[in-house]
Amino acid sequence: MTSICFYFQVHQPMRLNRFNVFSKNVPYFDDERNRKYFERISRKCYLPTNKVLLDLIDNHDKKFRISFSLTGVFMEQCKKFAPDVLDSFVELSKTGSVEFLNETYYHSLAALFSIDEFKKQIEMHKDMIKDNFNQKPQVFRNTEAMYSNDIAKTVEGMGFKGIITEGHENILGWRSPNYLYRPKNCSNISAMLRNYKLSDDIGFRFSAKWWEQHPLTADKYASWISSCQGDCVNLFIDYETFGEHQWEDTGIFEFLKHLPNEVLKYDHLDFKTPSEIVTNHRPVGEIDVPFVLSWADVQRDTSAWLENEMQQLAFEQMSKLEGLVKNKPELMHLWRLLQTSDHFYYMCTKWWADGDVHKYFNPYNSPYDAFINYMNIMQDIKRRLQ
Repeated sequence: MTSICFYFQVHQPMRLNRFNVFSKNVPYFDDERNRKYFERISRKCYLPTNKVLLDLIDNHDKKFRISFSLTGVFMEQCKKFAPDVLDSFVELSKTGSVEFLNETYYHSLAALFSIDEFKKQIEMHKDMIKDNFNQKPQVFRNTEAMYSNDIAKTVEGMGFKGIITEGHENILGWRSPNYLYRPKNCSNISAMLRNYKLSDDIGFRFSAKWWEQHPLTADKYASWISSCQGDCVNLFIDYETFGEHQWEDTGIFEFLKHLPNEVLKYDHLDFKTPSEIVTNHRPVGEIDVPFVLSWADVQRDTSAWLENEMQQLAFEQMSKLEGLVKNKPELMHLWRLLQTSDHFYYMCTKWWADGDVHKYFNPYNSPYDAFINYMNIMQDIKRRLQ
């Protein structure tokens, strides 16, 4: 039996206000813009897709099983801008067919500068999942699937049984992503690797008319999955794929509505959540990742956030504030919101094949504008600390 694991990343950053050295009593975050974006995505993606998934779970006698990671930043905006979206996720959780994964509360880069801050955000996120969905996560997914031997070891030490990352050739070589692997120097945690080719067929290529497989239909896609060898086919996708990245008129919702039925026509296929997979299967080998791997861009590293000098300087200035904000609760939350990876993404100056990802709801005219605005806010926080 080969199990299909659907995992959806759900995140929206809190975008910053335009801020300069003369700004006084100006909030750091642009509530008007954030509300507009959040309400649009809720209307186009979150609410209709949650309704489709709820119907699919009910119509398939709970054989259709899925998982989510909802960032704390997303959850705060749900409560502030669209409580009905949060209610729809609660309804999904009540089915017993939906699992919620752990991650950093602020969708942050904490793992790259402070293990202490990294752990604190994981515990904050764990508490949020317990409070809202009454689940205790067993599987961890770091921001943008960032992963290394050291990150896996830290996560194992926190009691997790599984960790999610990218199934790329630069760590697998000839091996398949459709199995569990043991992180190097770990003994009690399994790595689940994203099948990026099949995932990106939905996430990036679904509406691409230049693609030789266009149009992608549910029966065609199910047949591809049925030919996969392995214990699990891990399809990890940004949730905004449905209705926002891929608009409704592309047929993305019809594809989703028909996919479970087409998959379940194959006797050797079923749907499982991440915790079910790491419980039911054993690792077939070891992966050794001494560098930080991610699922971002064609390079699959940290260059989307930390490649250029602007990003590096902004990151350095942000991380240096850790010791100073610890005794300032009113600034701690703001500082953590400034760790969100998107702020550094907006400073990215590389434009590769998937450069459009960097433009998604980007409030800035250029990476340089993003850098200047971010550094102005950093300077203001320093002033407040003094």
